[in-house]
Amino acid sequence: MIYRSKAPLRLGLAGGGSDVSPFSDIYGGAVLNATIDQYAYCTIEETFFDTIVIYASDLNTKKRYPSVLNLPLDGHLDLHKGVYNRIVQNFGITKPLSFKITTYCDAPPGSGLGSSSTMVVAILKAFAEWLNLPLGDYDMAYLAYQIERIDLGLSGGKQDQYAATFGGFNFIEFYKDDRVIVNPLRIKRWIVDELEVSMVLFYTGASRSSDKIIKEQQKNTREGKKLPTEATLKIKQNSFIMKDFLLKGDIVQFAKALGKEWENKKKMATSITNRNIEKIYEAAIKSGAYGGKVSGAGGGGFMFFTINPTKRVNLINTLNRFNGKVINFHFSDNGCHGWKINEK
Repeated sequence: MIYRSKAPLRLGLAGGGSDVSPFSDIYGGAVLNATIDQYAYCTIEETFFDTIVIYASDLNTKKRYPSVLNLPLDGHLDLHKGVYNRIVQNFGITKPLSFKITTYCDAPPGSGLGSSSTMVVAILKAFAEWLNLPLGDYDMAYLAYQIERIDLGLSGGKQDQYAATFGGFNFIEFYKDDRVIVNPLRIKRWIVDELEVSMVLFYTGASRSSDKIIKEQQKNTREGKKLPTEATLKIKQNSFIMKDFLLKGDIVQFAKALGKEWENKKKMATSITNRNIEKIYEAAIKSGAYGGKVSGAGGGGFMFFTINPTKRVNLINTLNRFNGKVINFHFSDNGCHGWKINEK
């Protein structure tokens, strides 16, 4: 039997950064996000060779280990090994498993689309399919968060794991003690279509590590620095405003609020923007974009802009002059799911 899974990547529309501890523990966080038709994929094949083979095909990286109950976390494919180790720990597995796991992702690491967290969710879902693990959506997302943030010590927020698990448009609230409430949004189809045709997604050509940016945000919150904290509070409040505009179908006001989101986001940490990002942003605005922002923590990866659909091609032509790539996308309604097929 072969076990497969896929989990969708997400666009962080508003509130990103307010889901990061300690801000979310002190003030509470609120994020508006939506999943798109870009995915992380995982396949698990059970074997009987007393080995564990991990192959990240998009990274062209393969590692082989003897079947053990705890794989070494040494900087090589730790996302995959972290999931296996936690499953062994949490679900009473006493005999080492033998398997080959193959993964790939439509977006590169550091893209700003939540690719690392989404990959953890996809891997976890494939194991759940194989081992019949009793994991509901909230359980899946929280376990993925624990693996990434606690077991592997990777800095970041909480939104990505929940977006990848639940899928669709969500307004997600974050509170102390890791309490999370996912509010799925029922958005009319014409509104989704209008937003989709009004948005342009652009890969800047430069992936980045979000770790430095997020650690600076966390440090600013712990030290009570006024400007970054006030900016994050405004971003949180803006997520409520943008949610209302979206539900009403007021895409122009939604788009203008997106621009305000970006101006506040840049105040959260010094490395969120850079000269190249600013040049791209300014060119997009001159081409008629209402507003835009960097997806994720910032510093590189993907940017997205909103514009009158009749001017969409002008914006695409402008962005194509930079060293990057416009990516066609559609919003995705479905969250992570898994399935099994019989070997032939």
